[in-house]
Amino acid sequence: MSDTATHATHMAPPHEARASTADWIAVAAGGLGALMATLDISITNSALPQIQGEIGATGTEGTWISTGYLMSEIVMIPLAAWLTRVFGVRNFLLANSALFVAFSMMCGWSNSLGMMIAGRIGQGFTGGAMIPTGQTIIRTRLPLSQLPVGMTVFGLIVLLGPLLGPVVGGWLAENIGWKWCFFINLPVSIALVTLLVVGLKPDRPHWEAFLKADWPGIAGLAIGLSSLTVVLEEGQRERWFESQMIVTLTGVSLAGMALIALSQFTAKRPILRLSLMRNPRYASVIIIVTAVGAGIYGISYLLPQFLSLVAGYNALQSGSIMLFSGLPAFLMMPILPRLLGKVDFRMLVVSGLLLFTLSCMLDISLTAQSVGHDFMASQLIRGAAQVLAMMPLNQASMAAVAREDSADAAGLYNMARNLGGSMGLAIIGTLIERRETFHAAVLREAVSANSLIGQERIATSAAGWYERTGDMAYSQMRALGQFAEQIQQQAMVMTFSETFWLLGIALALCVPLALLLKKPQPGATGSSAGH
Repeated sequence: MSDTATHATHMAPPHEARASTADWIAVAAGGLGALMATLDISITNSALPQIQGEIGATGTEGTWISTGYLMSEIVMIPLAAWLTRVFGVRNFLLANSALFVAFSMMCGWSNSLGMMIAGRIGQGFTGGAMIPTGQTIIRTRLPLSQLPVGMTVFGLIVLLGPLLGPVVGGWLAENIGWKWCFFINLPVSIALVTLLVVGLKPDRPHWEAFLKADWPGIAGLAIGLSSLTVVLEEGQRERWFESQMIVTLTGVSLAGMALIALSQFTAKRPILRLSLMRNPRYASVIIIVTAVGAGIYGISYLLPQFLSLVAGYNALQSGSIMLFSGLPAFLMMPILPRLLGKVDFRMLVVSGLLLFTLSCMLDISLTAQSVGHDFMASQLIRGAAQVLAMMPLNQASMAAVAREDSADAAGLYNMARNLGGSMGLAIIGTLIERRETFHAAVLREAVSANSLIGQERIATSAAGWYERTGDMAYSQMRALGQFAEQIQQQAMVMTFSETFWLLGIALALCVPLALLLKKPQPGATGSSAGH
């Protein structure tokens, strides 16, 4: 039996009918760690202007505050299973909690961009480990009968963390100070360490797993995924392959992927278990979660952008609209475990994907007068859709693999969700820029100087300005400028509508894959149940 299998057996005795108090404390620790990690992904978004002003960073440089976190997090997520085997779950999480606080304090005390980015990279490494490890704790500490409760709570945390981040960050920045976006992690980490000490038994390191590690795969993972994340996050701002940096990082990313592919054939136990993808049930989960990840991250980008650029909302106002999608999660919490235990996973995921598609289609009829309350219905439907799609996917990913493979499966699952988000944002960013330019050009051509409607609009506007200023040349200039802004705004609205439509179609195309999902059978154990 492998170290992982032995460890899993030790953590969840096969004859244990119900989880003990210590098991639930361990589960709470895993959930709290995941909440802290997911919250910190987006907590700086609302406070970014204040942070940039304090450390003297430009708008473009400030994007690295978020990119640094995502870059390191996506590398750590698939490494977590191996590091857990090496150091033991308790030792690994205790060390990560302490380091996460240290890097958070570093960010809060930063007075330069370099120091801030270094702190955020450290936060990403240590925070990224907490998400798959928390999922593994739930899978291995809870019996099958109680697994829906644990996975429901964990799934809600992963969904709500990114939604709460901008609101919490915006409130802290406005009322206390941006430094508290990072200092708030100190009391949370103290609580986390306490739960870990009480809920997890001491375990010894397995240094042979370190010495026999898949080092080519680890190197490929580190350079490949980190470079790919930077390419996806920064590509649009750098004009893609017009930038030497993007070209170089693309080459580095391909080299890293080649090392990962090589390790699949040469390593006894590859660091990234791509062999799990040979299981069609697990592969379907990964494809769906990648698409849903792109949808969730895409909406979290699209909606605030629309509210800011078109409706004139500030970050805190946009965040409050985003929170509407979290309301169904709270309302459904009492019935979710029962749904997951009794209803076919495939029906839940299909329902979630179709509702997600519907929510996107409700937003394709946007106008320049659309404001926050116009998104209320779509946000509520979207919130229910995310719950119905993501909750079963969490469990289906675990149900599709053997128990001893749960740590590797959790790492690949969470990596796919984040990578899907990065790819979605990259595609959406490129689409918005190019389609907005296209629509603006078409509109300008349609309302050229020969357009009677255009001339009438400009003349009316100029007359209004002339009444206020008495300067005809100035009034005509303001009228032309106002008309150009209206054209740009309409082009922007048309582009956002198209993007929502394409997101909806992409999610709808995943529906057939949901038919391949596998539901855990009550009372089944071991690999026979897919566990």
